[in-house]
Order: sequence, then C-alpha cells, then structure tokens
Amino acid sequence: MQTRKLGNSNLEVSALGLGCMGMSFSYGTVHDENEMISLMHKAVDLGVTFFDTAEVYGPYTNEVLVGKALSPIRDKVVIATKFGFNLNPDGSPGWQGLNSRPEQIKAVAEASLKRLNIDAIDLFYQHRVDPDVPIEEVAGAVKELIQEGKVKHFGLSEAGVQTIRRAHAVQPVTALQSEYSLWWRKPEAEVIPTLEELGIGFVPYSPLGKGFLTGKMDDKTELSKGDFRNTLPRFTPEARKANQAFVALLESIAQQKQATPAQIALAWLLAQKPWIVPIPGTTKLSRLEENLSSIAIELSAEDLRNIHEVISKVPVEGERYPEHLEKITGR
Repeated sequence: MQTRKLGNSNLEVSALGLGCMGMSFSYGTVHDENEMISLMHKAVDLGVTFFDTAEVYGPYTNEVLVGKALSPIRDKVVIATKFGFNLNPDGSPGWQGLNSRPEQIKAVAEASLKRLNIDAIDLFYQHRVDPDVPIEEVAGAVKELIQEGKVKHFGLSEAGVQTIRRAHAVQPVTALQSEYSLWWRKPEAEVIPTLEELGIGFVPYSPLGKGFLTGKMDDKTELSKGDFRNTLPRFTPEARKANQAFVALLESIAQQKQATPAQIALAWLLAQKPWIVPIPGTTKLSRLEENLSSIAIELSAEDLRNIHEVISKVPVEGERYPEHLEKITGR
C-alpha cells in the first residue's frame, strides 16, 4: 500500500482511507456490526491505515463501531473524528445547530475518546465552521487538547480560505476535509492553492459523488426511505437521468484504461496532488477491493488533460446540497 503525508505534518497514512459513516448512518441501512468490524479488519489487512468517523454519525453509534473494530489494533491505524454540532438530546439522528464553543469541543473530545476506546484522537476536525465562535478560539481549544495529549492533529471540514488561514495561524492545520470529486471541483479555485501554500493536506469526502460516479445508479434506482440522498437536489430522478451523460463519459474513459468508473474517479483525485488522500466509504468487500485497486492506476498528464476536456463538456444537473445545508459550507 502506498502512503502519503498530509501536507507538511508528520501524519502519514495510506493513500486511500476508509470513510465509515455509511456503515451505520445516512444511507438508510444500519449494517450488521460484526460484518462491518470484519470489513474494517480486512481493510487493515489490505493496507488501509486511515479511518474516518464523527460523533454526529448515528449519533455516536459510528464512533462506537469504529472503536470496537480498531481499538484492539490501535498501533496500526490513524483515526479521525469530528466535533461541531449540538446533537438532539434524545439521541435521535440529526442536530439542533452548530456548536464549536471551546467547552463543547473539550467535552466532545472526552466523549469521543471513550466511545473510540483510545487514549488520543489522531485527527480532530471541526465538522462545520461555527459563525458564532471565532475560529481562533476553536483552534486555541484544539491546541490545548494537543498540549494535553488528547488530540494529535487539528483539522477543518468545508472551511473557506480565510477561516483556514486564521485557524492555521493559531494551531497548524494538518488537513482539510471537504467534498471534492470529478463532479464537484469548486475547491480547485481557491482552496487547493491555499492548502498547497500553507502545507496542509486535503482529504476529499464523497470522492465517488455519494455513489453516483460508480455507474451503478440511474433515474430508476430506488433509494431507501432513510437515505439522505433523497434530500439532495443532485439525486432527484430527473437530475440522475440528466447526469447519466456524465457517468457515460467516465465509463468510456474507464474502458480505455481497463478499469471501472470508480477507479478512474479515485485515480484522478490521487493524481491531482501528492498530499490528497480520498476517503471513499463502502460496506462491501468487493467495493473496498475495487477502490483500493485505483492506487495502481497511473494517469499521465495527457490522460488528465483528456479527462478534463471530456468531463468539462458535460454540465452537472442539480446542486450538491439543499440551501440550508449549503449555507454551512465554505465559510
């Protein structure tokens, strides 16, 4: 397994990580715990060292699952989790708003450590920027946790350029986690150049477009009742039908490389910068193996130019989030 360093930090991880959210949250199905633990162990056997979770996934249940799977093999893995929401008091899915007050950050850290059954969080992200709390206070709170040995690295998620700069000035930011894929390339304009300048790693989530870039979905695909993609403008049946043209082009490129669309989408991301580490999620061993095989696919400069030329001709139908969720990204 190839490894990569996240920016200028000493945090070295597998070239692809594993997003664990879908094992217990967001896609309408809670999978068998033992099967998911087995999948995570298989990922480690295949060389994956980087695992992503958050307190809001469940809430709490995904951290517990990850802790059960990975705390017994703690020395082999890097675990990332997140803070930043006021969760529903009754423990039901969802949240009541943003909360990155320093006392909240420290309370979440303590609770996450217990659920994960570990002594220190390797990478602690602010899940979304809280406009009511200066980012300097957020960075300062995480800095104190690092000094106490409870956290090793500080991360941000879906933060804008000015927020990244201000946070980094207080406590060096090891990684930014934001959506980035062949059909969401907005970070290329300002975010990626800023990360390169400051020496911050980039961890793209939804690198396969929440499953759409695998080529396994169309307008007739039935999403289960609790699947959060039902709320996304880009996943209405009409949008999925229109976006088949995008996937068809990706499939044609994949055929030329004797690969799958998912593998090309991941290989493309890996080819952008050596400090980019995508975290595709899956609940299936076959998909895990397929995704990891993308690391061996080498795309030349000409390949990348061709992909850009072909893909840029096809517009993507639908926004990635409904307006109320889009408002809390890119701050």
